[in-house]
Amino acid sequence: MNSKPRERPTDKFDDDDYPAYTMGRAAEMIGATPAFLRAVGEARLIVPLRSEGGHRRYSRYQLRIAARVRELVDQGTPIDAACRIVILEDQLEEAQRLNEELREPAADAKQPDGS
Repeated sequence: MNSKPRERPTDKFDDDDYPAYTMGRAAEMIGATPAFLRAVGEARLIVPLRSEGGHRRYSRYQLRIAARVRELVDQGTPIDAACRIVILEDQLEEAQRLNEELREPAADAKQPDGS
């Protein structure tokens, strides 16, 4: 007997990492061209999954990253620099999250236990 719950087709609707979008649809969604998505991929900021036929497929998470790069490019930032900025923003956000997690136990330890 298999103890793992069976995945339903609708489970993927809420999965930000599921590669649901073709290159054309992805480009349309973020208001860019397929060439822009290829350039972001060449910069290795996002690596789309390939379908069995070799077509690029993008997730919602990847599209949010590409959309942020597009914002920076639209403001005049070169694409390579925009990709680096997005990487640094992501690293900063992760560092802040980890820092906050480390502060929580320290703050709990300083509170009187009421005894």
